[in-house]
Amino acid sequence: MTLETKTLDLLPEAIQILESGFNGLPDFEPKVNLDSIRKVLNEVALRMRDNYPYQHPFYIGQMLKPPHPVARLAYMLSLWINPNNHALDGGRASSAMEKEAVAQIARMFGWGNSLGHLCSGGTMANLEALWISKCLRPNGKIVASEQAHYTHNRICAVLGIPFESIPVDSNARMKMSELRKTLDKGNIATVVATIGTTATGSLDPLPEILELQKEYRFRVHLDAAYGGYFILADNLAPWAKATYEVLTEADSIVVDPHKHGLQPYGCGCVIFKDPSVGVFYKHDSPYTYFTSSEIHLGEISLECSRPGSSAVALWATQRLLPMVRGGDFARSLENCRRAALKFFDLINSDPRFLTGQAPELDIVVWSMKATKASEASKLNDAVFENAAKANLHLAKANLRKNLFEEYWKDFTWDQDYVTCLRSVLMKPESLDWMESIWATLSTIVDEALRDSQLKGDMKSNA
Repeated sequence: MTLETKTLDLLPEAIQILESGFNGLPDFEPKVNLDSIRKVLNEVALRMRDNYPYQHPFYIGQMLKPPHPVARLAYMLSLWINPNNHALDGGRASSAMEKEAVAQIARMFGWGNSLGHLCSGGTMANLEALWISKCLRPNGKIVASEQAHYTHNRICAVLGIPFESIPVDSNARMKMSELRKTLDKGNIATVVATIGTTATGSLDPLPEILELQKEYRFRVHLDAAYGGYFILADNLAPWAKATYEVLTEADSIVVDPHKHGLQPYGCGCVIFKDPSVGVFYKHDSPYTYFTSSEIHLGEISLECSRPGSSAVALWATQRLLPMVRGGDFARSLENCRRAALKFFDLINSDPRFLTGQAPELDIVVWSMKATKASEASKLNDAVFENAAKANLHLAKANLRKNLFEEYWKDFTWDQDYVTCLRSVLMKPESLDWMESIWATLSTIVDEALRDSQLKGDMKSNA
């Protein structure tokens, strides 16, 4: 059994409690055809089998994490109402739950009187942050590191904002010397610092960026879509700890609850330290916002209709697992990092592999050992394919040589990049499964090396 179903037994009781809130209405029972629904639902189940096992500890590929059972149940329960968190008359309870849940996230970052809301995901959340930057400085440029998510460049194109990428160092962190050169050119409105890059999980040097902010007076936006929640973890390296200690000094933060926040897709969150930026959202509507003098979420967001179910699920999860240091939620993050460190140590101590920097969060980038980039890429491709056949699912990333030249000596760069293997250890259960993961991987790697040797021998004899 890989799909958790025991918690479904809790749903009927919760539905009865929900339904009792509408007892004053005349009787009404929607008509449903169970046989027709069953036929289609079973067809859906068959179609959905064409997926990788994202929920299993053997899936250590992309940033895919199953929602917590309470999030799944709360989301399902809310669908009997299907609230819309735009105007309060479309989602009264769920709007209140969103405001409470977002305020809790803001407090996690050390912010009290802030402005924030949920979005359809990290892309929309980042778009809103960069849009506010444009509102404040219409002609200013946005900069982010080469390892920042590609969405920033694309968002700037959509918004008509000039954008520039800043080179990174061998640890995939934004180079401060290069940032200063760009700042010296002038007209930089916002520096985007990535807190947990998608490829490597690296952290941009936020303390140094904040020092430059004092001199050049730009806004600091944190794309912490992946790494934001690690502010609660107590087992970070000193470098990372120093970065998280100053997150509160940024101007805006994006975090994705649908990543480490244990939520279904899509659930992003944008928060602004200064609530006065809400003035840029203000708009008139002749048909909404009349049921309450209290602020409607549609008045502080760019999106209109938004699923209240996302807020209900997030609220329920944070109610069960408070976002505090030392709590169950924080310990689960710490176990993700322990799993990554253990995996990295196994890779790093094995002569069959090459590694770069140790993981800053819970993402490990590694490669099969070879003498040149093209050979390593081919071996990594083979391991990736063979691992999938054995139900161990990895990911790949094409990374430029500047990330590895410092670490890989006597290595020939016959191409400017290497196709690396990448493992995202974002399930805390991976820690308990590490022995099994390693045994399976080791067998796969030996097979790949034997096949490579055999092909080499055949080529030499031809």
